[in-house]
Amino acid sequence: GSHDKSVRLWDIRSVQQIQMFNGHTNRVWSVEYSPFVIKNSTGNSNVICSGSIDKTIRFWDIRSNKSELYVMKLDEGIIYLKFIEIKNKQTNNEQKSNDDSCINLCYGSKNGLIRVWG
Repeated sequence: GSHDKSVRLWDIRSVQQIQMFNGHTNRVWSVEYSPFVIKNSTGNSNVICSGSIDKTIRFWDIRSNKSELYVMKLDEGIIYLKFIEIKNKQTNNEQKSNDDSCINLCYGSKNGLIRVWG
């Protein structure tokens, strides 16, 4: 994320910029790799998430030519974001399944609040 309002994806082995994502209207303070995978006609696409002072969190498809997938419009500028997995507590009699956890998006705002979406 950058003060120039862009999100840039880099190949750290070659030190080359791979893609640039535009859409934010103010500084981008936080970028996080998303655990979500989008299935489409060309296969699977990976997603990154960016938070900005422009009061939006944007989801980007890193494999389909800079495509913006979704925008969350909020009431506060975003300083930090992080995906966390919360596992459900089980009793001894319950069997473990793939639905025993959920992914939540936590973000910190410019006004000092921390919020959890999930």
